[in-house]
Amino acid sequence: MRKALASDVKFREVWAWSMYDFANSAYTTVVITAVFGAYFVGAVVGNAPWATFAWTAALSISYAAILLTGPVIGAWADAHAAKKKLLLLTTIGCVAFTALLALVGPGAVMLALVLVAVSNYFFGAGENVIAAFLPELADSQAMGRVSGWGWSFGYLGGLAALGICLAYIMASQGQPASHYVPVTMLITAVFFAVAATPTFIFLKERAVPQPVVHSPWARLRETMREAHRYRDLWRFLLCILFYQAGITAVIALAAIYAEQAMKFTTQETITLILVVNITAAIGAFAFGYLQDAIGHVRSLALTLVGWIVMVLIAGFSHSSFSFWIAANLAGLCMGSSQAAGRAVVGYLAPPARLAEFFGLWGLAVKAASIFGPLTYGAVTWIFAGNHRLGIFATGLYFVIGLALLLGIDVERGRRAALASA
Repeated sequence: MRKALASDVKFREVWAWSMYDFANSAYTTVVITAVFGAYFVGAVVGNAPWATFAWTAALSISYAAILLTGPVIGAWADAHAAKKKLLLLTTIGCVAFTALLALVGPGAVMLALVLVAVSNYFFGAGENVIAAFLPELADSQAMGRVSGWGWSFGYLGGLAALGICLAYIMASQGQPASHYVPVTMLITAVFFAVAATPTFIFLKERAVPQPVVHSPWARLRETMREAHRYRDLWRFLLCILFYQAGITAVIALAAIYAEQAMKFTTQETITLILVVNITAAIGAFAFGYLQDAIGHVRSLALTLVGWIVMVLIAGFSHSSFSFWIAANLAGLCMGSSQAAGRAVVGYLAPPARLAEFFGLWGLAVKAASIFGPLTYGAVTWIFAGNHRLGIFATGLYFVIGLALLLGIDVERGRRAALASA
């Protein structure tokens, strides 16, 4: 473990960095995946034909905002050595607006959509910033496993937060969802705030202010002018754009698919997602080591093939048993592919411009998060609530991502990044 870290990094600091993944996974697991999305479609909107599309549209608007601001904010953070300060601001924003979701009841459609969009914006902006610390903490040959540690720890955080929420829901048996879902939003907000505290105590800001840069816009324009120097990184960002579209659709719509296509109850859906978080943690942890052993491209290609198989199983599934298989395969691939993607960007990004390039990573992820769920939502709207067609449509994104991945030379990309240092 000691050999996986940079020379001046102690394990306590990596643990603190991983605790942020542990903390913010409560938001994605409870709000986006397991509880609030299904609550919005079933209780807030009353299963209106446009409900899933409205949910995906709200998320897409927030992702578009992150897409437009992420690289510039990252360039500003690099110039002012302010990643940690920016992370604190985004954390406060996400926690506050998650707590405000407790105000949403049946019929409060616009309030729900606005609060979800704003809280998700702060979550996504913070996700970009915390990722930018990875290359400062890990040895260059151990990006995969260190990223995997954080991502697997994150799924355990989602598991813990969802477990607490499930205990409360089970204790509220017989009550309508409008009684217990608002309380789970408060639980999630408190969990995020408390679990993220070690990050701000122990994680160090190693960046050095760069006063020669007049504005983040100028720095970003310079990066765009030099794009040809980072062709492997740009191709990988395009690869992420496609495969992440499929992943985000699965994350945002898993509970909706389980309840609408497979007729799962709320408790069955939450139990499923609890188990999937365990397989996702295993996938992120184990594939990090595999990635460092067999190479970035090969290991990521394996996960994308797994995603394609998962889509086929889920799309043709008519029994809870086969759907459980598909869901746990998704968990294994979800943890591994996202941790692997973050590690590859860390490996290919110039060391002096980490926040900026992770802002570009965030741009690709959030752009994917716009059209991935929207594709699913549009298909279900056009085809009268056919969720099976929706998942088949998003499966195409994994195929395109796999095709783009096979043309990337990560060692050539690494040499280009170091040459610009």
